Amino acid sequence: MWYLPLLLPLFMLFCGISVQAQNQQDIIQFSGVIVDEDSTSTGLFGVHVYVPKAGRGTVTNQYGYFSMPVLAGDSVVISAVGYQKQSIEIPAEQGDSYTVLIELATDTTILSTVEIFPYPTEKSFKDAVLALNLPVDDKTQEDNLGEEVLARMAQSMPMDASQNYKYYMNQQFYELHNAYGQQRFNNPLLNPINWASFIKSLRRGDLKQKK
Repeated sequence: MWYLPLLLPLFMLFCGISVQAQNQQDIIQFSGVIVDEDSTSTGLFGVHVYVPKAGRGTVTNQYGYFSMPVLAGDSVVISAVGYQKQSIEIPAEQGDSYTVLIELATDTTILSTVEIFPYPTEKSFKDAVLALNLPVDDKTQEDNLGEEVLARMAQSMPMDASQNYKYYMNQQFYELHNAYGQQRFNNPLLNPINWASFIKSLRRGDLKQKK
């Protein structure tokens, strides 16, 4: 029986190695891609993937991809702002890796319509309108809406987009008209009026008198 003290440490060491090996087999590499259910071709960035029980987790990258070690049977929570939260339980029969494609549904909150009025009730609004005492002065209206005042206002107001367009097109028309219309008469030989005057002078004999 003298060998029992020697076998006890060996037995404890063997048990520790067995437990450690068993724990290593339970570790699973959990990875996947998270997308929007309305646009499955685009990954979601910054989605939280964590295990609340263990207090560990990660976030998705710009492509919606994530990868983290978990244990078989862990409950993984996937959450993001504006999307409904999901929970996934890691199965034990998947081996040492588990890959998934997760589609998050949009979490839409419809708020009730809020109507804002300056008066608490319709009656108070009517009372305020009836209580208005607007000054009625013909001279004031004439000073502000007289023909001369309106004419000065019309002259001082800048042109709008339609008027600017019409002005620009008129300028283009005048330039084309002057370029191809009146300039052909700048040459006196091409002016029919000059030819008529020249023929009349020949009939009168003006050239002979000058000689």
